[in-house]
Amino acid sequence: MTVSPFRTPGERAADRAAKREAVLRAAVRMFNERGFHATSLDDVAASLGISKRTIYHYLASKDQVLLECITIGLQQVLAAAKEARTAEGTGRERLEHLLRRYAEINMDDFGRCVIRTGEEALARESLPRYRALKREIDLAMRTLIADAVEDGSIGAVDVKMAAFVLAGALNWPARWHKPDGAMAANDIASIMVALLMNGVANGGKAV
Repeated sequence: MTVSPFRTPGERAADRAAKREAVLRAAVRMFNERGFHATSLDDVAASLGISKRTIYHYLASKDQVLLECITIGLQQVLAAAKEARTAEGTGRERLEHLLRRYAEINMDDFGRCVIRTGEEALARESLPRYRALKREIDLAMRTLIADAVEDGSIGAVDVKMAAFVLAGALNWPARWHKPDGAMAANDIASIMVALLMNGVANGGKAV
C-alpha cells in the first residue's frame, strides 16, 4: 500500500488546533504578566518565533485573542460545575467539589486571565458572550448552594450572598498565587475551601 506524504483532513485540523492553542497559551501568559494593554500581538508572535501575520491566520485580532482566553477560563469553571452536579455525595460535598476546582482554575493561566483582566478590557461586541458565561457560572454555584441547604448538609444561608462571598474569596488567588511558590495550587484550594465552608456550614453565623 502506498503511504501518502500528504496529511489527512483530520491531521491538518489537529495541527491547526494545536497551533491556535499555542498562540492562546503564549498570549494568556503575557496578558497575566504584563496586562492586556501592555501586550502586543508582536510580543506574542516573537515569543513563538513566528510573525504577527501568522497569528492572524488563526485569530482575527487582539480582542478576539482576549475573548478566547477568557472564554476558555470560564468554560473550565462551567465544566467543573457540571462535574460537581453529577458527582455522588451530599450537597455540601458537591459544592466543595466545585469550589476546589474554581480556586484551582483561577490559579491556572486562563482562569487567572478572567480575574486579572476583567470585562473592562473586552471589546463591546464581546461583552454579551462574556456576561452570559458569567451568569451561567453564578447560577450553577447558587444551584449547588441551594441543593446543599435543601439536603441539610449546610446551614440555611442566603444563597445569593453566599455565592458572592465564595466566588469573591476564591477569585483572589488569581492575584497573589505564584505558580512557582512553595504551596501547590490544589493545596491552597483545599485550605481555602475548608475555611470558607466552616462559615457556610452553620448558615454564616459566627461561632
